[in-house]
Amino acid sequence: MPRTNRNGADTKFRAFSDQTRLRILHLLRAGELCVNDLVEIINVPQPTASRHLAYLRRSELVITRKKGSWTYYALAPAANAFHKTLLECLGQCFDEVPEIQKDARRASKLKQQGGCCPR
Repeated sequence: MPRTNRNGADTKFRAFSDQTRLRILHLLRAGELCVNDLVEIINVPQPTASRHLAYLRRSELVITRKKGSWTYYALAPAANAFHKTLLECLGQCFDEVPEIQKDARRASKLKQQGGCCPR
């Protein structure tokens, strides 16, 4: 079986197949977050969040920005029509999922409190 390209559809679909990664991607639609923000919002251990963020980076769905010792994560701009369609689906298909709605409420509350990371 031929080895697949990490930018291919199979890798993107695998990224979307995990609930934690899906929740992270959905949260990043609203803007960049640091790992501490994500840990607080989705209530997972920091190593778990970091592992999923690394997978999303390798899949080229997430980009990073460094500020001092902090790393901020954001959705990567759509590289092609397929990627754009996935990002659109993220917004349209998952807004009604109860877990995603809870995440959005926690993210809003955390943002009002100033977040976990310096901006």
